[in-house]
Amino acid sequence: MKYYLAIDLGATSGRHIIGYQKNGKIELEEIYRFETGMDVSNDGLVWNIPRLLKEIIEGIKIAFEKYHKIESLSMDTWGVDYVLMDKEKEISPFYAYRNDRCSNGVKGVHDIIRFEELYKHTGIQFAEFNTIYQLFDDLQKGRLEKATDYLMLPSYFSYKLSGVKTHEYTDESTGALLDAKTCNYDYEIIDKLSLPKKLFNEIQMPGECIGYLKPEIQKEVGGNCKVILCASHDTGSAFEAIEVPDDGIVLSSGTWSLLGIKSKKPIISDNSLKANYTNEGGVNYIRFLKNIMGMWINNQMKNEIGCSQTYINKNVILTSYKETFDVNNESLLAPKSMKEAILNLLKSNPPKNDIEIFASIYHSLALSYKNAIEQLEEITNKKFNSIYIIGGGAKNEYLNKLVKEYTNKEVVALPIEATALGNIKIQMKASKEL
Repeated sequence: MKYYLAIDLGATSGRHIIGYQKNGKIELEEIYRFETGMDVSNDGLVWNIPRLLKEIIEGIKIAFEKYHKIESLSMDTWGVDYVLMDKEKEISPFYAYRNDRCSNGVKGVHDIIRFEELYKHTGIQFAEFNTIYQLFDDLQKGRLEKATDYLMLPSYFSYKLSGVKTHEYTDESTGALLDAKTCNYDYEIIDKLSLPKKLFNEIQMPGECIGYLKPEIQKEVGGNCKVILCASHDTGSAFEAIEVPDDGIVLSSGTWSLLGIKSKKPIISDNSLKANYTNEGGVNYIRFLKNIMGMWINNQMKNEIGCSQTYINKNVILTSYKETFDVNNESLLAPKSMKEAILNLLKSNPPKNDIEIFASIYHSLALSYKNAIEQLEEITNKKFNSIYIIGGGAKNEYLNKLVKEYTNKEVVALPIEATALGNIKIQMKASKEL
């Protein structure tokens, strides 16, 4: 029996999951979990990259202790963030996409290239945290002067494990630096922005074996295995987890809600631009998506007031409060108080208690999905009949019920580790087991 290790880092937690085939079915076992969360520093919100790497290595060690022989491992994380390298040395700080420095790069980029032109090239939605804006801020502040490489986070962690530097397609596609049609870097944009061309090397595709664990990592974890590129943007791997009919929509519900379809080619039009739909790289297809602020709002509110999801689920069904707000409002991106930010958006008919705030969150998310689906059907001139909800948010039965009510679509909730499953399926295909 072959065992595969998916290392899946979300924006709030990371997990190591072993996958294997048994009686024709893929079985998953979580063997290690840790918090990822951003740190508050003098430089704003940052990632503690050394700590995350230590956790990744610890999880691999535990995997080898239980499964002495592992066929391969693969890394996935959230998109857009990266580590700058000066040869073999990291350039700190390691900015997080919610860092308020991101807005600095937006004006600089758009002064050179109007967003409408940028979208025609890349097909990527406007979000002020896109890699292109972060890199331009680095350029303006001189952080690129010593940089010999930039590595998206999953590529960076894979490099630290294998010693091989890569640029994996699905994750690179999130940053608005690729030509949507050629699936390669758009050097016209890179030249216009005066970004150092040496940073943008060959693009690799999911399924490629980049090597094995470095000798020092082998010694530390007690074993060796192949290092495979999965769809290293976590949504890319999540979309690989399930089969969806042509009239079905995928809703990957986690920290972010990614709602969309698989498309054979990029969809770049005036309507998709206006609706801020994005064309991200998938495994031999384009993920045509709407990026919606997802369970981040719920989780930040829950942590702030100190209650459990069980308590929320038990009580939210008892309230009739249905007031909604724009879940993509910029004030919700990284507020000091999520509760205050939501209350500020509900001034006209304020909630009476915390449970009503949670009810508002779920109604607002369901409404945002409804609006996004209407846009999707208009852009594609196609009717969709079902929504397949994957990821942690699929466990929220109350929200699933509201999604069905608001959208009038069939809802299929699959509360599975979709990202890890997709990650492992890509590894199995690379090993010719699938």
